[in-house]
Amino acid sequence: MRIKFFIVCFCILIFKSGIIAQYLPNELFPDTLNPKRHKTLKYSTAGFLIASPLLMNEMWYKDYERSGFHFYNDNNEWLKMDKAGHFMAAYSLSRISHAGLRWSGVDKKKAVWQSTIFSWSYMAMIEVLDGFSEEWGFSSGDMLANTAGVGLFAFQQLVWEEQRILVKYSFHTTEYAQYRPDVLGSSKLKQIFKDYNGSTVWLSFNIKSFINDDSKFPEWLNLAVGYGAEGMTGGARNYTIYEGRNIPDFPRRSQFYLAIDLDLRRIDTDSKFLYYLFQALSFIKIPLPTLEYNNADGLKFHAIYF
Repeated sequence: MRIKFFIVCFCILIFKSGIIAQYLPNELFPDTLNPKRHKTLKYSTAGFLIASPLLMNEMWYKDYERSGFHFYNDNNEWLKMDKAGHFMAAYSLSRISHAGLRWSGVDKKKAVWQSTIFSWSYMAMIEVLDGFSEEWGFSSGDMLANTAGVGLFAFQQLVWEEQRILVKYSFHTTEYAQYRPDVLGSSKLKQIFKDYNGSTVWLSFNIKSFINDDSKFPEWLNLAVGYGAEGMTGGARNYTIYEGRNIPDFPRRSQFYLAIDLDLRRIDTDSKFLYYLFQALSFIKIPLPTLEYNNADGLKFHAIYF
């Protein structure tokens, strides 16, 4: 899923870059439909829907045999990190789609429902494509994670009309990729796409939005909880020998994190460049002091955690 997720993100950046660059706070969105913007949105969405399946086929599906549609249970793979990736992808697509709809002047509630239906349907399309691949299959676990990601966005937008809980991502390189570089990445760049051991998916809570409006608590300070896993050289199990090479017997373990975070969207700035930059980077967890818990080491403290 990691490669497919980044393909989706690449297509979003290409076909919706004009919308992202003009992302505005809720109070500055137009109250009525803007025909010119709405036409731009339709064309960019059409381009996204055409290009992303083609790109995924070129970079992913063409390397595997086609088959009849079938289901595949992968819930025991990668210690659920692939499911965290689905959750993050579905949430991110909902958030960007909603921004585009509001930018074009679509009504608040209609924008929520339209972005929800679009994002869920698009992620379901990817699962259907998996269902016709011999190597994979339609995963009900993936669809559950997709639904949770879309649902988190829709719930917040319908109840609070803002995203008080952001889904974020962070990555660090690990020692595991060297043992299976074809699967986990042969370079640092490829490891970002392939190595689940270095990935962490976060829920970042904006504290000020949950307390009294009169509070002087900083609007930009968040509290984040994260999930990661390490020790994985294979999906469902580890390998001790791979292509004639011995691989150490790494213990597979889940990791849970608690950290402070920054909500870059809420930092006041008069610079349009910084404003748009903060919006674009708001899906990244800022490296800051972090507490980790895993069942092997117990509690660990990281002065800076990526």
